[in-house]
Amino acid sequence: MEFDFPGVLTGRRLAPGQNGTKKLLAKYGDRLVCVCYRYDAERKLRYKTVDLIVETAPWSPRARNARRDPNDMVAVRIAYSDTDVRQRIKTAGGIWRPRQRLWEVDWKTVRELGLQSHVAAQDPR
Repeated sequence: MEFDFPGVLTGRRLAPGQNGTKKLLAKYGDRLVCVCYRYDAERKLRYKTVDLIVETAPWSPRARNARRDPNDMVAVRIAYSDTDVRQRIKTAGGIWRPRQRLWEVDWKTVRELGLQSHVAAQDPR
C-alpha cells in the first residue's frame, strides 16, 4: 500500500492512555509517544499511526545567548582601519563612545549590517 501525504489530513492526536490508545499502550508501553488518526478522503481510508521512542541517548543542549529585543542598544567594536564599516554604522545612527572605544547602536541595525560578531561582551555603560 502506497502512503502519499498530499490529501491525507491529520485528525485526532491522542496521548497514551486516552480512549483509542489503550491497546497500543499495552503493546508498546512507555515507548508510545502518541497515536494519530489520519484521513484520506479520496480513498475513503482512515490510518492509525503511532509515534514511538526507538532510542534514548544522553544529550546536552548548547548554551545559547538570550534573545535580544530589536531595540536593545548594544556595544559594537570596529577596528580603526575598517572605515567602510564605521561609515555604515555612523550612517545608521550609531553613537561613538570614545572612552570605551565602542559604537553604540540598536540590535536591529547590528543584524541588518551583519555585525553580530563585532558585538562587545559587555554594555558600554
